Amino acid sequence: TFQTNVLTELRKWKLSLIEHHKLQMRQEKEKHAAHVRELSNEMENLKELLHTYEISIGQKDEVITNLTQALEKQKERVDLMRTFTLWRIQHVQAKQEEYANRIADRQFRTALLKKVWGAWRSLSEEKWKEKVAKACQLRAEDVCVQLTNDYEVRIAELTATLEQTKAEVLRLHSERDQYEDTMKKAFMRGVCALNLEAMTMFQGK
Repeated sequence: TFQTNVLTELRKWKLSLIEHHKLQMRQEKEKHAAHVRELSNEMENLKELLHTYEISIGQKDEVITNLTQALEKQKERVDLMRTFTLWRIQHVQAKQEEYANRIADRQFRTALLKKVWGAWRSLSEEKWKEKVAKACQLRAEDVCVQLTNDYEVRIAELTATLEQTKAEVLRLHSERDQYEDTMKKAFMRGVCALNLEAMTMFQGK
């Protein structure tokens, strides 16, 4: 009958709707599972990338620590060399000042001797005393000339030593500047190399 046909069609339509709904649910579940797998893979990749970053940062920190320690050691060495050089300069200056004081003392005693000798000679009236005075004066003048020559030679030697010490100080300062510049360049090359390695790893990922 017509009613039976209508009920049959309604049941078919209902079953078709149910099957269609089940198909949509199954498709949605498959899409959800695929999305979950994609997110899981992406999370694993991010974990691996994070581990790579941690290793790279650790290596960079180690390089920076090594360079910092090397710079500290070089700074200590330069400070020690500077202290030793200053001590050498002060020692040479002290010796030079002591020698100059001895020269001044001897010249003072020589001048005093000449003055006393002149006074004694002015009081001498006998010819033999005059002859002795002249001979002694000549001898004293020869001694003074010899002492003066010896002192001038010694002063020249000390001046040359002082100049050599100053040159050594300049050379040490130059070596320190060159070493610091070399360490800076080495540090920058190390940092650039680490950055380049990190960029290569990021681009590879």
